[in-house]
Amino acid sequence: MMTTTLESPTAAPLLAWYDRHHRDLPWRVSPTMAARGIRPDPYHIWLSEVMLQQTTVPAVKAYFAKFLERWPTVHDLAVAPTDDVMAAWAGLGYYARARNLKKCAEAVAAEHGGRFPDTEDGLRALPGIGDYTAAAVAAIAFNRQAAVMDGNVERVISRLYAIATPLPAAKPLMKQKVALLTPDDRPGDFAQAMMDLGATICTPKRPVCSLCPFNNACEALRLHDPEHFPVKAAKKEKPVRQGAAFVAVNCDGEIYLRRRIASGLLGGMTEVPTTGWTARIDGETSTTAAPFPADWQAAGTVTHVFTHFELRLSIYRAQVASSTTCNDGWWEPVTNLEAQALPTVMKKAIAQAIPRAFAKTKAFEKAGHNS
Repeated sequence: MMTTTLESPTAAPLLAWYDRHHRDLPWRVSPTMAARGIRPDPYHIWLSEVMLQQTTVPAVKAYFAKFLERWPTVHDLAVAPTDDVMAAWAGLGYYARARNLKKCAEAVAAEHGGRFPDTEDGLRALPGIGDYTAAAVAAIAFNRQAAVMDGNVERVISRLYAIATPLPAAKPLMKQKVALLTPDDRPGDFAQAMMDLGATICTPKRPVCSLCPFNNACEALRLHDPEHFPVKAAKKEKPVRQGAAFVAVNCDGEIYLRRRIASGLLGGMTEVPTTGWTARIDGETSTTAAPFPADWQAAGTVTHVFTHFELRLSIYRAQVASSTTCNDGWWEPVTNLEAQALPTVMKKAIAQAIPRAFAKTKAFEKAGHNS
């Protein structure tokens, strides 16, 4: 029986592939641009990497452009009102990222004169920057030799070495392999090449192995089973939580909103009044928990999937007099909802009660489930 002798994986064929087939991204300095002396902007790299966590490239492009238009430099973002940053972030999900984004910008502006540290350790010391973001910014923005590993890279490296240990337990071994494979020269291009390869060739389903620069060195391909990797531990079923949301509209065409507490899930974001559900406990589902007395009418239900649980909200709507007041919120014109820092779950609740509330845009319908 014939056996296949694999080559030892090296960065060279991947970088050659990247030079020809890299994606053009608004925050990226391509090999051609680099050859002309253009260097990556650390602010752009950092901003894009924070946005890209748990979000797709197509979704991020519009947000990235919007942020740069409003806040062209890290100094501009540092002095921006937090409410404006949260509102601009609405729809990208994982809102702690937006709060940490603002804190990090403030730290870079105040403590580093607007210049990002150029090492992993220096970057990791900034608010909201963890191991992955520190490695990515160090490699891509500063060409430091850092092991960058996102979901795309995990998939590529698990197939290349046929790593049978299930995720997440396999992550340390995967990172070790990435570190060994990362070249001393062009580590930033290597990191981006691995991401591009996973996004375009080494895809979760039906990878195009015939076009892969690693196809002569891939253990999973030799085993004729690339889609088996990465091996994942059995998923636990997500718990289902219950709650209610209350959409009040007054005679002036205004909707009652309030702000969530700064910490915790959806911290600091705008909401319609809702009950005390969390990832661990249910909230009230009846009108007994309404924020104020009114003729609350059932308006259906909405379902929203967070990272660790599924939420099912009973929606209630009430038409109230303009004089109705509450101490913890404010009345906002329905026509101005797009400017508010409403997470996707709250947009769903409002749209259920007021179907034309977001007629001007359907961006919230396309946002990720983890908003």
